[in-house]
Amino acid sequence: MNTGGGSVASDPGGYFPHQPVLYQEILNVIAPESGGVYLDGTLGAGGHAEGILKASAPRGRLLGLDLDPEALAIARQRLFDFQERATLIKASYLSATDVLAEIGWGKVDGIILDLGVSSMQIDRPGRGFSFQENGFLDMRFNQDRGQTAADLVNTLSEEDLANLIYQYGEERFSRRIARAIVAARPVDTTQELAALIEKAVPGYESHIHPATRTFQALRIATNKELETLSAALPRLIDCLAPGGRIAIISFHSLEDRIVKQFFRRESQDCICPPEQPICTCGHTAILKVVTKKPVRASAQEINQNPRSRSAKLRVAEKLSLT
Repeated sequence: MNTGGGSVASDPGGYFPHQPVLYQEILNVIAPESGGVYLDGTLGAGGHAEGILKASAPRGRLLGLDLDPEALAIARQRLFDFQERATLIKASYLSATDVLAEIGWGKVDGIILDLGVSSMQIDRPGRGFSFQENGFLDMRFNQDRGQTAADLVNTLSEEDLANLIYQYGEERFSRRIARAIVAARPVDTTQELAALIEKAVPGYESHIHPATRTFQALRIATNKELETLSAALPRLIDCLAPGGRIAIISFHSLEDRIVKQFFRRESQDCICPPEQPICTCGHTAILKVVTKKPVRASAQEINQNPRSRSAKLRVAEKLSLT
C-alpha cells in the first residue's frame, strides 16, 4: 500500500473498525466492480473505502485522500489487507487531479466525499472540534499548517466575527455572541468559548446547545470548507470517467446547497436566464442527476448512529459526450 508516509502498528484511538454513515447506500450507488478505479476524497477511518475495496475485488483500485494524519494512520491499519490495491495519501480532495497524475492513474469510475468533521475528530479534546470536553480551540483538519479557530476568535474584529458566525453557522444571535467573545478575549479553549456563548444567548432549545452553530461556523471558516468544496467540484468531475458516479454526503444546508446547485447546473444544456429567449451560453450538460431528492439515513441507522440524522447523500453520473 502506498501510504504517503509510515505505517502504524495499532489504531491510535480505538476507532477501528468504524461503520461510516450511509455505508450501504454509498455501495449501492457507486456499484464497485473488479477492475474499477475509485477515489475516496475524504478517507477518514477508511470505512467507505473498505467497502469499495471488498466489493471491487480482486482487481479494483482505490485512491484515498485525507488531510488528517490521525485518520490516515487508522485507515492504513484498517486497509492493510488491501495494500496491493489501495493508495493512501495525505492531501485534500481539491488536489485529486494532481495526485492522480502524480501516481500515473487515469480517470476514475467513482468518487465519494463524506464532508465535514468525523466522530473520531469530535471525540478528541485536543482537536478542539467539540465543547463536550475541554481542549485548545484548534479545529484544523490539517494540524501542520494554517490558522486555528483560536486565531480567528482572538484576532477578527467584532463585525467580522459576527458575520462569520452568521454566514457559516446561520446563527441569529451572531452579533450578541461576537460582542461577548470580544469582551472576554483572549479565548483559547472550547469550554471557555461555549460558556461565553451560553451566557450571551437568551434561552435555547434544550436539544441544541447555543454554542453548536458557532462551533460549526468556526470549523468551516478555519478549514475553508465551502470554498474548497466549490472549487473542487468541477475538478472532480474532470477526474471522472464517462458513466462514472460522484456521491457526496453533506451534513448541513450550506454544503448541501453547493452540491445541489452544482449538480443542477451541470445537468442542463442551457443555463441562460429564463427571460432570455435565445441561448447564448454554449453550456453543455456533463452530468445526469441520479438522486432527484437526497438519500437520508434509515430510522435504524439513526438509532444506531445519531450523527447520521442530518446526513444527505446526492449522486450524479458523468455523461458520455460524443
